[in-house]
Amino acid sequence: MARVLDYFPDEQPLGAICALIFVAFFAIYYRRPGRKLDHIPAVGYQSHLLSYISAFQFLSNAQKMVQQGYDQHRNGIFKVPYLDRWRVVVTGKDAIEMVRKMPEDILSFREAVDESLQVPFTLGPSIRDNHYHHPIVRNNLTRNLPVLLPAIREEIIAAFSDVLRLKDNGRDPDYMGINIKFTVTVVTAAARLNRLPSLLRPLANRFLTSVPEDIDRCIKHLEPIIEERRKNMEEYGNDYPGKPNDMLSWLMDEAEGDETSLRNLTLRILTVNFSAIHTSTMAFCHALFHLAEHPEYIKPMREEIEEVIEREGWTHNAMNQMFKVDSFIKESQRLNPLGCLMINRVARQPFTFPDGTHIPKGTCLSIAAHALHTDDAVYEDPHTFDPFRFADRTKQEYSGHRGDMVSTSTEFIAFGHGRRACPGRFFAANELKLMLAHLVMTYDVKLEGNAERPPNKWLIANCMPNPTAEILIRKRVHQPSCNDPLL
Repeated sequence: MARVLDYFPDEQPLGAICALIFVAFFAIYYRRPGRKLDHIPAVGYQSHLLSYISAFQFLSNAQKMVQQGYDQHRNGIFKVPYLDRWRVVVTGKDAIEMVRKMPEDILSFREAVDESLQVPFTLGPSIRDNHYHHPIVRNNLTRNLPVLLPAIREEIIAAFSDVLRLKDNGRDPDYMGINIKFTVTVVTAAARLNRLPSLLRPLANRFLTSVPEDIDRCIKHLEPIIEERRKNMEEYGNDYPGKPNDMLSWLMDEAEGDETSLRNLTLRILTVNFSAIHTSTMAFCHALFHLAEHPEYIKPMREEIEEVIEREGWTHNAMNQMFKVDSFIKESQRLNPLGCLMINRVARQPFTFPDGTHIPKGTCLSIAAHALHTDDAVYEDPHTFDPFRFADRTKQEYSGHRGDMVSTSTEFIAFGHGRRACPGRFFAANELKLMLAHLVMTYDVKLEGNAERPPNKWLIANCMPNPTAEILIRKRVHQPSCNDPLL
């Protein structure tokens, strides 16, 4: 008791007593609904109060605890402890398929995203309640990829030059900085809020996020562009000559009511960029570390890229024929998914799995992604990085694209699975392949000495590439002709 009292003035011991009562209140009140899940086996302590010990252990050992549950309840269902609730984890092909087929009114994807990113606090009610940008990403962006690819490649080349300080490409560092900072702000704030009981989140959010300030800074960049486009639309019509074919135009075309405001359009752009930045950045860094550990795989990829580019040029069709590049990234995603728990859902209605496991309303549910991707019943030698594991299969199934990285299944869920799979995965796949192809064709990379791949860092259930890792990179002396003319 003395250690608790040390945090309070000597003349106010009542404060310490009240704090202990407050903590006890959370332990009793917030876990009370979890007793409806007593029939589901737990990783760690099952009992009401002792499960908090496991919940604190989960903060720093989530991946190991999920793997333990997967090994003990293979093809079954178990639960893992969070501070304010239990999360049910589903394993097995049949159960994953059932989750995929469940409609939104029974298993909600949107409520799960709101929970994991704490959307009401980090992004606000506009993003929580209106998802009109989802079909824009899924349809407009995907449909226009062949047209947009040259511009995407140009941005990638410029980004490499900026990061490696090779030359000044004239990009606005403040606008790029805002988007990167916004991504870090949302991810960090969400992670911190998820560590707190829900009753404390509205108060804590005031100190954890700078989203309003980020929007204000971004408005300074987007306001003149948006106003010019509005003026052209008013004067020449919605499809005015020279209208840019980009995300901002698509959003302005579809926005209605309050969503047409300058502030909400700016927030929507930041949100779309956020969805793309952190996921693509981590996926590419994971692949980069694998390449630096195994530079012997650079040559076969160079040979494939040169052959395809000589025939197709830097086109969308060429990206579809880079089977080894695609496989390299997919294999990296298999071993390094966004987290050990994915395809997160919240039960809006009670239901029962075929094995008789009952899921009450309000239950948070996930798939054990990392454990699935390293299951020896699913993949041969699953813990070994085999970069071209999927290459032959993808090539054979090229006409249907069933083997490439954007294809989801009960065996590969890096982009989710089913109707709720990532709507931007087709853009992400082309972006990642362009990035890796540019890196392989333009630079040599390796780790210093005989170092092994830098170990991943885990933030609760989220998997991130090592932020302090270093690699050696140099520009190739002899640049292949297929790199022209943008280099």
